[in-house]
Amino acid sequence: MEATVGIFNAEFFKKEKFEIHIIDVEDYTGEFLEYINSHFVTICEGDSGNEIETVKQRARQFFESKSENTKMGGVAEFFVHLYLMHQGFKQECTFFNLEEGSIKKGFDGYYSKDQTEWIMESKSGKKDSQSSTHWNKVKVAYDDLTNKFSGNVKNNPWQNAYNHASNIDVGTNRNIRNNIKQLSNNFTNKIFSSINEYNIIPESTIFLNDQWENYNVHELKTNIEEVVSKFEYKDIIVICVTKKSIELFLDFLES
Repeated sequence: MEATVGIFNAEFFKKEKFEIHIIDVEDYTGEFLEYINSHFVTICEGDSGNEIETVKQRARQFFESKSENTKMGGVAEFFVHLYLMHQGFKQECTFFNLEEGSIKKGFDGYYSKDQTEWIMESKSGKKDSQSSTHWNKVKVAYDDLTNKFSGNVKNNPWQNAYNHASNIDVGTNRNIRNNIKQLSNNFTNKIFSSINEYNIIPESTIFLNDQWENYNVHELKTNIEEVVSKFEYKDIIVICVTKKSIELFLDFLES
C-alpha cells in the first residue's frame, strides 16, 4: 500500500493496468471543506460562472425530495468526482443532470486524463444492508457497465454522455465528443463493443451508521483483487470509499 498525499485519507495499491484506491471519510476537516468549496460549482455544473450559494441551493432542493437510497447514490457520486479531480482527471460531465431534478440515465461519470478516456459507475449502500461489502458493490458496478456496453439497457448511455460533453460549460474537446457521438450512433444501430475495450472505474461507497468503525484493509484488498481477477477491461481503477454518514455532505450543503 502507498499513502496518497493531500487532503484525502486514502491508500492505493497499484499493479499494471490495475489500481485499488481505498478512502476513509470519518469527518470533513477544514482543509477538506475548503477544497470542496473551491470545486463545488465546477463539479456540479462545469464552468457556469454561478455563485456557490446558488448551486448549493439547487443541490439542497434535489436532495430534500429524494429517497434515502437516491441520496446515498448522489453523495457517493459527488465524492468520486471530487476525488478524481484531485487525482488529475478532467470531468467530461456534470454532477447535475441536464434535466432539472432528474437522475442520470447513463454512466455516472465520464473523464479524461492524459488523452485517455475513463468511464465510472458508482454503487453505494449502508453497512448493515444486504450484500453491503465493497467487493460486492464493485462487482455490481462492473456488471452494470457490462450491461450498458452490451446494449442490455433501456436508455442509450452514450447519448447521455454526449449531451453532457456537449455542454459548453463542461469544455470537452471535439475529439472526445466525436468519440462519444460515434459510440452513441453505434448503440442506436445495435453495434456494441466489449467491455475489454474500455478504461473503467467501478466504485463502491459504504456508509456507516454515523459512528466510525475500523476495518481490515488487507481483507478488503484481497477480496477486491479476487473479484477483479474475473473482470475484463482495458485498464481499471477500483475505488472503495467508507463514509461515516450521509449527513456529512448534507450538513456541508447547509453551511
